Amino acid sequence: MSRTLTPASHSSPAPAVSAAASATATPATPGPAPSGRTSRTSRALRLVALAACAPYLALKVAWISGSHLGIPDGSPLLDHRTLMLFANGLTVLMDTAVIVLALLLTRPWGLRTPAWLLAAPMWAATGLLLPIMAGFPLTQLAAVLDGGDSAGSGGPERPFLHDWVFGVVYLGFIVQGLALGALFVRYARNRWAHLWRGRVGDLPHVPGRGARTAAVTAAVLALFPVALHLLWACGSTTGLNASRAQDLTSDARILEALGALYPALAVTGALLLVFRWGRALPVKVPLALAWLGSGAVACWGGWLLLGSLTAVADAANRPAGPMLLTYAVQMIIGTIVAVLGTRFLRQRAGSTA
Repeated sequence: MSRTLTPASHSSPAPAVSAAASATATPATPGPAPSGRTSRTSRALRLVALAACAPYLALKVAWISGSHLGIPDGSPLLDHRTLMLFANGLTVLMDTAVIVLALLLTRPWGLRTPAWLLAAPMWAATGLLLPIMAGFPLTQLAAVLDGGDSAGSGGPERPFLHDWVFGVVYLGFIVQGLALGALFVRYARNRWAHLWRGRVGDLPHVPGRGARTAAVTAAVLALFPVALHLLWACGSTTGLNASRAQDLTSDARILEALGALYPALAVTGALLLVFRWGRALPVKVPLALAWLGSGAVACWGGWLLLGSLTAVADAANRPAGPMLLTYAVQMIIGTIVAVLGTRFLRQRAGSTA
């Protein structure tokens, strides 16, 4: 299978506008005040999340210390020691943030945390983990159905990492995502459930022209990455560099198909909220679509763009122009949808005051 397992894995590695509700609006009833007590289920989920971080952190610390555990001889990772230190240090900080979030979501002091200070890193964590949670099981299933494994990233002549590393790391990410997601749902339901109560058709006021323009802009921009991801999922190498064109295996094409799904989810959620389409839908449905989709496209777009800037400057691995443009457009789409979602929640919070 493709061993980098990123959505469109082409390289190695909210403002608030408050508004009052209309005079005829029926305010949503605030949810129950958090008690500050941690349930047995939450403690168990916290323990699972913390334990799932251990293997990844242990590997990263070992690599930073100079160990080659899980790295075969001749791996491209061994060619760039400074870049390895930077990337491993950054990802250690990112996984440590998962530990902080697990504590914040289950400790009494977490209930006093400002909303933005929790929501922003949780949105980023969701966006980074979701494509792995969706992509890894599907590529493994595809490998089983194919009766074998696809060539790994870096090709058979220069293996990237030993196979067991991917299993340990990605299974850990999946467990982290499930545990952290369950904790966040419990926390958000306790603290903010009144903000998404009701159905889309019962929302009190229609967003202004600016919000509608932003949603349509995001939808139009999404046509570009969706089209390219679908082309690559069908096997076309248009817009890919030499390395990615050669590595467009069956599991890489699965990831490309998923890459087309995330911007579609983001703009669908935004359009449903802004234009009040799907009036019978619970409000939490478009909010969830906007949250998941915007996080995936913005955070992975940013991560892949960062990886492109630090990639080895050779003809085969240097990202092609369409690839870089795809990453940038995905960041813009995700940011627009995240801002629209934040604006909507601020307005709902104002209507419950």
